[in-house]
Amino acid sequence: MAATTEDDIECNTQDYYSLLNVRKEATLEEVKSSYRRLCMLYHPDKHRDPELKRQAEQLFNQVHQAYEVLSDAHSRAIYDLFGKKGLEVEGWEVVERKRTPAEIREEYERLQRERDERRLQQRTNPKGTISVGVDATDLFDRYDDDFEEMPGGGFPHIEINKMRISQSIEAPLTNTDTAMLSGSLSTHNGSGWGNINMTVRRVLSPKGWGEVEFDAGDVLGPLLGLKGFCNITPRCFLTAQCNLRFSPRGLRQSCSLMTARRLDQNTMGYLQWRWGLNSTMTTSLVRDTKTSHFGLDLQLGVPHSYLMMSYKYKFQDEDKTEVKGSLKTGWFGTVVEYGAERKISRHSVLSATVSIGVPQGVTLKIKLARASQTYLFPVHLTDQLLPSAVFYATVGPLLVYMVVHRLIIIPYTKAQKEQELELQRKSSATDIAKKKQEAESAVLLMQESVRRIIEAEESKMGLIILNAWYGKFVSDTSQKQDKAKVIDVTVPLQCLVKDSKLILTEASKAGLPGFYDPCVGEEKSLKLLYQFRGVMHQVISADAEPLRVPKQSHRIESES
Repeated sequence: MAATTEDDIECNTQDYYSLLNVRKEATLEEVKSSYRRLCMLYHPDKHRDPELKRQAEQLFNQVHQAYEVLSDAHSRAIYDLFGKKGLEVEGWEVVERKRTPAEIREEYERLQRERDERRLQQRTNPKGTISVGVDATDLFDRYDDDFEEMPGGGFPHIEINKMRISQSIEAPLTNTDTAMLSGSLSTHNGSGWGNINMTVRRVLSPKGWGEVEFDAGDVLGPLLGLKGFCNITPRCFLTAQCNLRFSPRGLRQSCSLMTARRLDQNTMGYLQWRWGLNSTMTTSLVRDTKTSHFGLDLQLGVPHSYLMMSYKYKFQDEDKTEVKGSLKTGWFGTVVEYGAERKISRHSVLSATVSIGVPQGVTLKIKLARASQTYLFPVHLTDQLLPSAVFYATVGPLLVYMVVHRLIIIPYTKAQKEQELELQRKSSATDIAKKKQEAESAVLLMQESVRRIIEAEESKMGLIILNAWYGKFVSDTSQKQDKAKVIDVTVPLQCLVKDSKLILTEASKAGLPGFYDPCVGEEKSLKLLYQFRGVMHQVISADAEPLRVPKQSHRIESES
């Protein structure tokens, strides 16, 4: 079985129904009866020893907390739906108490949304992109005569000819307003420029939002824009945008309109119209499934018109490997691209794409996405269609990745997983040790009560628990190695005997007083050997299986 998370562990060991040993359908009287019985057992005033008194106070508070929740219909309904975490959500105290489970679930989701919005207000959600353009055409487009005349001319000249750095942050102002600030710096062949952009978005209704944009620093001049989004139907939406740019040549207007419609569960259709300096009409078809992504774009405009088809295949592996290819042709020429993308660590994705075009030449594009940061490295190899450039652009990154993956990535991820497993083992061991100590303390508090119960049961030949074990039972050959995965629960079970009966509910036994989970995440069972009316009985019950003792089917037949 898969290892449980910390929340699962807490849920199993802190189950209120299991702690009180009552059914989830238990009446208020049954809850009160169990609570009174446990209060008599754990009341601090019954113990004089300071250490036992402290342990009794701790257990008494746990039982009291469980009773407070299960005895209140409103709190119990919340606990049944969402567990202890549901009770910790702020705002329940002002909610009307007479509500159905459906209304409680709706109210819980509303309170959760409000809490998430408060958390969002404390975050800026930063995102950044660094793009470094590399001119490596000298590797393939060399002219030997020129190089012979220059010192060091025998070595190819590779240079960084352009760079772009951009950063953006988001700052929620209210529950409906969000401010976004972004900026970028660019340089190309010794010339540089930059711009800053500020956008304020307001959610107008569940169906739409609007935003105001201001951009300054661009070589074309400042820009003021308005943008809106609206859901027309559940399957169709519309986006509209209008811009005013204050350029040195005067005021320039532009606008765009895009409508999209969901054609089926996996297919979207888009139609976009742009008016301005470069007016275009674009229609797109996108089909995205679990294993593939297909796109078809057709744009008509001046000066750019093109047809583009792209396809991506998604492998269903742990690293989320994808291979992709595209063909784009238009007035500017034709470009063919192919590449692959793969997850190399928990927060990092690496991709490489080869672009072959006329008249663009051959370019290798490497992209690394790390959390909210993106690093781009377009390497221009040649202005011509040279087979050698295509070959090295394809094979080179693949060989480098295989070497780096084997020598660096695999050892790193392996060490990281081992470190996480070690932390989980330590955390689990600490939690088990804590629960074990609490269980042992509870057993000490039960000793006097168990002695009286045994005396009462013996006097009427009632129910005597001889041996009880809880945990993961293994074969005899490995019993010594897994001994720690089974615990003795004879005393806690005898303490639950009442009127010669032992009744355990369907909840996990790990939450019973005096119990703990000795093997978190593994299947457990309860093995019980008891005596009733002078006859031996034995039963093995699954962890969450209800159990009623004594029972005729548990009887051990005597050997003839």
